[in-house]
Amino acid sequence: MPTLYVVATPIGNLEDITFRAVRVLKEVSLIAAEDTRHTRKLLNALDIRTPMTSYFEHNKLSKLDFILDRLSEADVALVSDAGTPGIADPGFELIAAAIDHGVKVEVIPGPSSVATAVALSGLPAGEFRFSAFLPRKAADRRQALQKLTAESAALVFFEAPHRVTKTLAALLEILGDRRTAVCRELTKLHEEVFRGTLSAALEHFAEPRGEFVIVVEGAKNIKAAPVADDEVADRLKALKSAGLPAKEATATVAADTGLSRRELYRAWLKLK
Repeated sequence: MPTLYVVATPIGNLEDITFRAVRVLKEVSLIAAEDTRHTRKLLNALDIRTPMTSYFEHNKLSKLDFILDRLSEADVALVSDAGTPGIADPGFELIAAAIDHGVKVEVIPGPSSVATAVALSGLPAGEFRFSAFLPRKAADRRQALQKLTAESAALVFFEAPHRVTKTLAALLEILGDRRTAVCRELTKLHEEVFRGTLSAALEHFAEPRGEFVIVVEGAKNIKAAPVADDEVADRLKALKSAGLPAKEATATVAADTGLSRRELYRAWLKLK
């Protein structure tokens, strides 16, 4: 049975390619690449002559049938410009379509800018939330960040050089002056990791260049604010109508609001 190989490629240093990835890229019948010009440099360095086809944001839907047709007969590899395809890039649609068509999908793991940045950050990151790129519009960006203000896990974002100062300013405005690690050009010749506060990072990267991964410390000791009594009653009523017992319903609302279960049980008993 033909296989779609999802192949992780270097995020900078070409020596980070795995032996398995090289073998697969040599053996498949076709490589679907986010940018064939970029991938050609990698293939030339590895002396790989496998044919390529472009598969990127603006042709991903029109190319699906072509690639799926090839997968009916032979193996195909999917690569992005850097790292693992399918994460914050157009590879997701091809992977999903292959699965829907019963095609075997196999991942060839390798470099990850997210894991690299988290490891380099020096911040507590037993848990982290990866949000890829924040919205470009200022209002949408603020709204997205407002939803993350109480997130206790570390926050990880990608950013392009021409937007990184706006993103750092928005992070500072919405989240406060938290500790951060701003990683630039990971694994490349001019790799840089800035560790400090968001305000200091904003000052440091006045003229940013390269690709960025930003890791921000999670919220500390933030408890959910109690909600209005009417809202609590409405939520409990809805859970009661859905057939949940008192113990389960009050536990659910307690987890979401920070209110005590005893207090919520009193409210439950008052429901009509």
